[in-house]
Amino acid sequence: MDSRLEESSLMLSGIQHFEFCKRQWALIHIEQQWEENVKTVEGNHLHEKADNPFIREKRGNRLIVRAMPVASKELRITGICDVVEFIHDKNGIELNGEQGTYMAYPVEYKRGKPKKNDADVLQLTAQVMCLEEMLLCEINTAYMFYNEIKHRIEVPITKELKDKVKSITEEMHHYYQRRYTPKVKTGSFCKSCSLQHICVPNLMNKHSVKSYIEGKIYE
Repeated sequence: MDSRLEESSLMLSGIQHFEFCKRQWALIHIEQQWEENVKTVEGNHLHEKADNPFIREKRGNRLIVRAMPVASKELRITGICDVVEFIHDKNGIELNGEQGTYMAYPVEYKRGKPKKNDADVLQLTAQVMCLEEMLLCEINTAYMFYNEIKHRIEVPITKELKDKVKSITEEMHHYYQRRYTPKVKTGSFCKSCSLQHICVPNLMNKHSVKSYIEGKIYE
């Protein structure tokens, strides 16, 4: 991978953080802050099982590649696909060292269940966009596997999703270049954030910093 691309690139996985909470993304990717909770530990364990770079297996007409590095010069992002399944197809692309042609289908593994927002889908869409740029192909379908429901979900990759990924990555680069950590509207989702003790969301609600401190003193 081009080292110049890596130097100017952001982490693809940050798209999920950014869609969940722009402040969380900035704390992790700009300020380099992190704090483990049960969900992040479980998520890391699940990815360790999927992301085994030493496994490249062939099952019939299917080639399975794990922990595949991907990048996009257009989006200026780099990352890892948990799994990319290449399925033999006459309308596919040629792969180095393999006979025939194949269609590529990325599969992203998540610890929980499908989310109400698009955070997971947008991360998966970014993986597709990287693969399309690298392999010079078109990918219309990708998959999410959620460990809580033990089920693979098919995700249609639309132009609307790709346009949203482009918009998000542009905003991410804008904040990153300014080294700016935004304030955001707090909500119930803050309780599930692994950075709530670092972020201190109570400081961003209607109460002033002074009233927050006084409240802590007299608890």
